Amino acid sequence: MKDTHSLKGQLFVLRTMQFVNYATMVLLISYFPLYFESLGFTKLQIGAIYSVGPFLSIVSNLAVGVLSDRTKSLRRILSLLFIVQILALALLLPQKEFGIMAGIMALFYLFQTPINSMLDSVSLLAADQMKRSFPAIRMFGSLGYALCAVIFGYLLKVYGSDLTIALTLGAIGISLIFSFFVSDFQATLKKFEFSGLWILLRKQETVAFFLLIMTVSVAHRMNEGFLSIAMREIGADDSVIGYASLASATSEIPMFFLLAKYGHRFRELPLLAVASFTYVIRLGLLSMATEPWMMVALQTMHSITFAIFYITALRTLQSLIPDEYRSSGLAVFAVVWSGIAGLIAGTLGGWLYDALGLAVVFRTGAAFALVGALGFLFVHFRRTSP
Repeated sequence: MKDTHSLKGQLFVLRTMQFVNYATMVLLISYFPLYFESLGFTKLQIGAIYSVGPFLSIVSNLAVGVLSDRTKSLRRILSLLFIVQILALALLLPQKEFGIMAGIMALFYLFQTPINSMLDSVSLLAADQMKRSFPAIRMFGSLGYALCAVIFGYLLKVYGSDLTIALTLGAIGISLIFSFFVSDFQATLKKFEFSGLWILLRKQETVAFFLLIMTVSVAHRMNEGFLSIAMREIGADDSVIGYASLASATSEIPMFFLLAKYGHRFRELPLLAVASFTYVIRLGLLSMATEPWMMVALQTMHSITFAIFYITALRTLQSLIPDEYRSSGLAVFAVVWSGIAGLIAGTLGGWLYDALGLAVVFRTGAAFALVGALGFLFVHFRRTSP
């Protein structure tokens, strides 16, 4: 009976942390720019603040991932990351000057960007040890994003952008409290060795996997980074842009449920190819959309593109990287998925936007996804051929 209660307790803790983490992401992605805008910051200044994240994620994800595997203290590291985030936001509250706020946000991002990979790491380890499905835990993140996009939007509309930091402090505070109750799922793992990690990362199959993930992720980031700009160009107001975010988040939830039930029945590489081909269709159609409602409707394809791609990529990573290197492997995945791909998508997409227009940005993203899809199929057939 005790084991059953312990199992239910850990599922509740991890699902709640996923929920609250993605509720925090709503504020960081959608409402912090509006808060900075309310302070009188220019678009260039806001862009400068947000460009720091991908750079810092490369360093912070790797450092935190290796430290977590080496010390076997993932839950303590999670708590420390939340504590520093709270301190940074507390320092941010009274500030109005751009230079000081940019510096504080850099400190904040240094400790915030590893959260997703570390939380996925502990959730994957827990799912393995508790004989549960990772998507059944991760889907609560999508639920948190969808619900809180509506709730926070209403609260900020009523009380104004000044409430943004207070809401973020509250969300991260809840995450900190729950981090104290996460079980030590790393305790039984083998000893971490740098040489072993390096051997795994140098394998041809692992290198090919990360290169293909990066290629498709560029397509994902081009959609994520330029969608709101494209919608505003064709006349969408902020509420319609919010509906697009809501459509993508809610569409993930049933797909995560289906992946939890039936995902294990399908091979990983063909699934990754299917998701990548769907990115080709999604971005190709976006490049031709002429009405805001078309772009909102296309965001429902997020259920096939992102949901299948992300969950299946993590399944593949599990087969390539043993548990004792799980946090480090996920850190490298986060660097490729968010950091490097984000930098490529931002710089290349920005140049293409200025030179040739948004339609070319989306078509270029579709081309990246097509290369990734063909690459996954090539690796799959090469692996299965006699």
